[in-house]
Amino acid sequence: MASPRWNLTDVFPALDSPEFVSAFDSIGSDIAQLHALFDAHDVRGGTAPTVDGVLRAAFDAITSAMNGLIDRLRVVGTYLHCHVTTDARNEAAQARRSELSAQTVRLEQLRVRYVAWIGSLDLEALLAESEIARDHEFLLRRAQQEAVHQMSEAEESLAAELAPAAIIGWVRLHGGMTALLETTVEMDGERKAMPMSSVRSLASHPDREVRRRAYEAEIAAWETIARPIAAALNGVKGWQRTLRARRRYADDVEPTLAHNSIDAPTLAAMQQACVESFPDFRRYIAAKARALGIEKPGWYDLTAPVAASVRTWTWEDATRFVIRNFGLYSDRLREFAARAFSEGWIDAEPRSGKEGGAYCAPMRAGESRVMMNYDGSFGSVSTLAHELGHAYHNLNLAHRTPMQRMTPSTLAETASIFCETLAFDAALSQAEPAERLALLDTTLERDLMVVVDIHSRFLFEKAVFQGRAERDLTVTELNELMLQAQREAYGSEVDPLHPFMWVVKGHYYGPTFYNYPYTFGLLFGLGIYAAYKRDPDRIRAQYDDFLSSTGMADAADLGRRFGADVQNVDFWRAGLDEIRAHIDEFIKLTS
Repeated sequence: MASPRWNLTDVFPALDSPEFVSAFDSIGSDIAQLHALFDAHDVRGGTAPTVDGVLRAAFDAITSAMNGLIDRLRVVGTYLHCHVTTDARNEAAQARRSELSAQTVRLEQLRVRYVAWIGSLDLEALLAESEIARDHEFLLRRAQQEAVHQMSEAEESLAAELAPAAIIGWVRLHGGMTALLETTVEMDGERKAMPMSSVRSLASHPDREVRRRAYEAEIAAWETIARPIAAALNGVKGWQRTLRARRRYADDVEPTLAHNSIDAPTLAAMQQACVESFPDFRRYIAAKARALGIEKPGWYDLTAPVAASVRTWTWEDATRFVIRNFGLYSDRLREFAARAFSEGWIDAEPRSGKEGGAYCAPMRAGESRVMMNYDGSFGSVSTLAHELGHAYHNLNLAHRTPMQRMTPSTLAETASIFCETLAFDAALSQAEPAERLALLDTTLERDLMVVVDIHSRFLFEKAVFQGRAERDLTVTELNELMLQAQREAYGSEVDPLHPFMWVVKGHYYGPTFYNYPYTFGLLFGLGIYAAYKRDPDRIRAQYDDFLSSTGMADAADLGRRFGADVQNVDFWRAGLDEIRAHIDEFIKLTS
């Protein structure tokens, strides 16, 4: 059985079906009705109105209406996103998505007014009056903090209105150009045309010459689109920096902290522990190079297989493995995974026009869609388990309101890392020595990316913001900033590096500093998994409720449920100690 494509027809029969057209058109009318409700109750910032029965009724009606609209919008938006990310040539889906963006601008303008309104209210009085307010207390307190940094209503409205023609346009330019890009690689004596996702997967080929040729072809291909993508990156960072300054944040990182439900001491503690661990990761890179018989590893060697007998996992193998080992944790998790496979939630087939990487998107309540590019490696099995972890998180959020489900990226990785680690531990426990080495290498490759490479991305983005304050940065300058950041993170262990990673990674074109939350998620998730191994019954009893609460408390409060102090560097060191143990075993097996 080949890697599957997902089933979207049970959501809507087709893009041009009456069901989809009706759902799409209702978004516009629903937003118009919500706008009228806002105007009727004068929902905007300004003089604080008295919290009484009339205001409570208005708040309850408006918040309930927003929740309902967000729910309906999610289904339509995810459906279009699934089409666009798996077929960059689908112009009908792209056109509909563009129409939807115009509609969501109006919703964002209303959200801005809602935040300003909440900022003007006596929140304690509102909480005493309204059960709906009490159900959304965390979100309302966040809104009051955000309101302090808002521009004027007219400026915020204009920013939302301009976004589709500005930052969102740049984001789509990047996604479309990188998804359609193809190049040729010499394989078995002939040149083969491949999409970039397939070219990049050759970084795990056992033949170093194939890896090197794929790397060189990849670099050459990225260079052909580097100028327009540099324009996109300059546009995105210029937009973000301008708005950050107008909203009176101290620096480019500050607005991301509240958005990720953490504070500056937490980020500093985590990054301190990560930097302390870099010498250990360099030990791993050096040991891997020795195992491969390489004096100086290049970028194209970082994901090379170290064991000649590495198993190829068919899709059927992966399906059975995930279902069986999820069942070792709980019947609920096993049955959920089986449902995802049987109901066609997963699109795993690599193909031209499909974006690289992987994601999980919530669809209807408790239901998700997973996009990935399956290649038969255990790394792909691990990615599958990871994305199904996100889907399980969505299942546990299903009974919450849409506003309560708004989970920050820092906490969104918790269930995915937990499920990925379940799969890894199961595979490791069953592995022969050669396969054990390969599995350790796979998980350490992930850890290297999430701890070391993510830090290089953080450093790069900070440098881009600093440079962009003066003018647009050229392709050459962006390449050099990328290399400087990689050298600081990887040291002198790797040569050549990858100067075009700023073209490859879509994260630079989305939310600001969409990088460090992955490190947080990995180490936080490993911490919870370690607690599960120590006391499985206690964690099972708490875990699903924890997942359902990730949009209703900050990371520090949620961490305390498991005895974790996220502001203490020792908490992060403990998570990294789990990785160090794997590095030590890897070095022992390769000696």
